[in-house]
Amino acid sequence: MSRPKGLQANVLGTFDSIVMAVAGSAPAYSLAATTAVLVGTVGFAAPAALLYCAIPMFGIAWAFNYLGRLDINAGASYSWVARALHPSLGFLSGWALVVSATIFMVAGSLPAGSMTLSLFAPDLAENTALATAVGAAWFLVMLVVVLMGARLTVHAQMIMSGIELLILLGFAMAALSHDYAVEHFSWSWLGFSHFDGVQGFAAGALIAAFYYWGWDVTSNLSEETRNSRKTSGLAGLIGLAVVFVLFEVFTISVNMLLTADEIEVNSANVLAVLGERVWPGFGGKLLIVAVMLSTIATLETTLIQVTRSLFAMGRDRTMPAALGTSHRRYHTPWVALVAVGAVALSLFVASNSLGSVGDILDSAVAAIGLQIAVYYGLAGLAVVVAYRKVLMKSWANFLFGGLWPLTGALFMFWILFESLGALDSTAIGIGLGALALGLIPMVWYRRSTYYRPHRLDAAKTEQVAREYERLEPVPASSADDTVATDF
Repeated sequence: MSRPKGLQANVLGTFDSIVMAVAGSAPAYSLAATTAVLVGTVGFAAPAALLYCAIPMFGIAWAFNYLGRLDINAGASYSWVARALHPSLGFLSGWALVVSATIFMVAGSLPAGSMTLSLFAPDLAENTALATAVGAAWFLVMLVVVLMGARLTVHAQMIMSGIELLILLGFAMAALSHDYAVEHFSWSWLGFSHFDGVQGFAAGALIAAFYYWGWDVTSNLSEETRNSRKTSGLAGLIGLAVVFVLFEVFTISVNMLLTADEIEVNSANVLAVLGERVWPGFGGKLLIVAVMLSTIATLETTLIQVTRSLFAMGRDRTMPAALGTSHRRYHTPWVALVAVGAVALSLFVASNSLGSVGDILDSAVAAIGLQIAVYYGLAGLAVVVAYRKVLMKSWANFLFGGLWPLTGALFMFWILFESLGALDSTAIGIGLGALALGLIPMVWYRRSTYYRPHRLDAAKTEQVAREYERLEPVPASSADDTVATDF
């Protein structure tokens, strides 16, 4: 009897997908884990870095929206880039997501452990070994939740992300109206004057990309989403808009209410210090709860992204075929989950040799930023190529399927190369070294049919859609290698 290989269809709706997009970007976790890194890199320009990275990031979100209309695939950019640009670039795109998500298992689990200890044993919160153990326990819990299916996953997300967002919104309003401020708000924080040159801007934008990363989990869930041609991309755009507002409000609040020394000393716990400043006595604990829930929630969405990507790779035989096997009962990629769990737990042990929680986060954030820039940038180029024949048919196609994604792609590649001079060797080694490892499976599985793909072409897909809807026939003379997807 053959093993089941499919994912469960039509599990998630529009609201479910929006929840997953917000949870994927993990607003509380991103602020807690990354604010000190961003402020240490660009100072008062932190709100500006988030603003100017958001503009091209929305271009990438539009790219995912438009590409998702053509090809429903759990691999998302892995499949799109292969069919629009080149299969090797597609594999690189998928591999970049896989390695960035795997590194994040450590970068995300450590704060989850640290925050849990902060609630129940504050004196042990900076104990790296103990934080690793507690974080690993949370990781295993999320592994089981993801194994049991997308429906249970989204129910867990609604609870965790709902509480997180309520806490964050309450603090956002309280922080902006707070009487005590070490600095008064300045519009210059949203300008370019506080950046240390072009390289400083690029380094800040690279870190800002890490803040936003994760909204695209909706595309990896497309095979499990109702009406996903519209739902997945729209949910990603809405989720990105929500977290953008939260990031700006909290980063401005940090500039106003905390000194540079306070941020540096509390680099792994900035939100807790901000919470104490806004609501003394219990504010810090409340924000720790928000960060803990956010961290656990984003571990879940990251597991979804990496396992769905590996599932698609296994199905295409560009990685071991067993990875493309789904669980008989839950219809989830259980082999990929087991593989990711084993690798992540090994990295938890290895991470203890890298130093404190803060040190590990610093290197991981920068390394992941490099990998994010690669696969987001490739997706931005892919949509322009896929839609090249129809870009001039409407202003929407030109702006959202062409100009804006292309701008986003060029920005991502620019910050990738420009920031290399500002990063330390550890971050570059982890970021680019992990990408280079992908050459091994790429060469090993080069005979897969994935490397001889049908081309992704919006014009051809539009023709087939019209034929499907009996609006107009597809010309019989179409004899190239460009075929539509699954209309």
